[in-house]
Amino acid sequence: MSQTRILVVDDEKHIRMLYQEELEAEGYEVVTSDGEEDILDVIEREDPTIVVLDIKLGVNRSGLDLLQEIRAQDQNLPVILSTAYDSFQHDLKSIAADYYVVKSVDLAELKDKVKMALDKAAGA
Repeated sequence: MSQTRILVVDDEKHIRMLYQEELEAEGYEVVTSDGEEDILDVIEREDPTIVVLDIKLGVNRSGLDLLQEIRAQDQNLPVILSTAYDSFQHDLKSIAADYYVVKSVDLAELKDKVKMALDKAAGA
C-alpha cells in the first residue's frame, strides 16, 4: 500500500503548519490547502487517503459546503471535520463527515481520529 496522504484544508496558516508537522511526525505524508482552490481539483491532484477539513474557511467559505461537494463526488473518502466551534457538531450538514474534532493545542484527539479513519478506509 502506498503511503498514507492526508489533505489538511484550513484557512489559518499556523494550523496547517501545526497539523502538517504533527502528522508528519506520525509518519504520514501531509499536503495542505487554504480552501481557496476548488476542493475537488485539490483532491483529484493530491489523491488523499483522508481529508481534515476546517469548517470555517474565511468569510464566505464553509467547510460544510465543501464536505457536500466531496460527498457528491466520493462517498468513501474519510473526512474529519476540524473546528474551534463545537456547536457545528449539531449542524445537519456535518453528519456527512466521518469524524469530528474540536481544535486544540493537544492533537491527540485528531491523531486518534486519523487512525480510526485509516482503519475505516482499509476496511472499505
